[in-house]
Amino acid sequence: MGISCGLLFHGRCCGLKYIKSVLVMGMITNDWLPMVKNECGKPYYRELFDFVKKEYTEYVVYPPSDDIFNALHLTPLSKVKVVILGQDPYHEPNQAHGLSFSVLPGNAIPPSLRNIYKELNDDLGCYIPDNGYLKKWADEGVLLLNTVLTVRAHEAFSHKGHGWENFTDAIIKAVNEVDRPIVFLLWGKPAQSKIPMLTNPKHLILTSAHPSPLSANRGFFGCRHFSKANEFLEKNGLEPIDWQIENINK
Repeated sequence: MGISCGLLFHGRCCGLKYIKSVLVMGMITNDWLPMVKNECGKPYYRELFDFVKKEYTEYVVYPPSDDIFNALHLTPLSKVKVVILGQDPYHEPNQAHGLSFSVLPGNAIPPSLRNIYKELNDDLGCYIPDNGYLKKWADEGVLLLNTVLTVRAHEAFSHKGHGWENFTDAIIKAVNEVDRPIVFLLWGKPAQSKIPMLTNPKHLILTSAHPSPLSANRGFFGCRHFSKANEFLEKNGLEPIDWQIENINK
């Protein structure tokens, strides 16, 4: 069974559902567990736990608490082939579900993701789907990681600077240490600020402007990161990513 880090710190038993799910690592039972367990023993994590538990108690916070760690649940460390870094979750209802850039079915495709789909179409000929649900990428080995994992409703970046960055930096460092080729797609300056952590010569780092409508024309369009990632994986004897997100509505 996994480690319930916050509860270990505070000596509480698992009672209310939000105590079970908010920042409780018991759900993480795959090969991320050693890294997670190590982070749970650090002082910043105690403060992060208290902050996020209080936020979920007093405000509407996204994603739903059970989805906070979906990037880790869905893409075990041993399966990571590509890393795509986002910033913080979508802050409107029924969108965020723990994967960067992805929204739950039934939502409009966000502008940045529309531009990602446009580049995929130009690069690999993928048709533009009718949804923004990227779980397939996570299943394919794409770690869709936001650097901040929670957000207060309607308040972008409201959980920035409370400790999530320490936790997700540890995730990035763990991926960096993996002894096999991995591709990092770093779009925009916040993602590119992580480059100093990426010291493993086996990995490929691809950078461009962010796919946001404000910057996509300044180097994201035409970057061909998806074909370049697949070429690198195949060159190193790994299966390429199937980037095509299928339509949900037939």
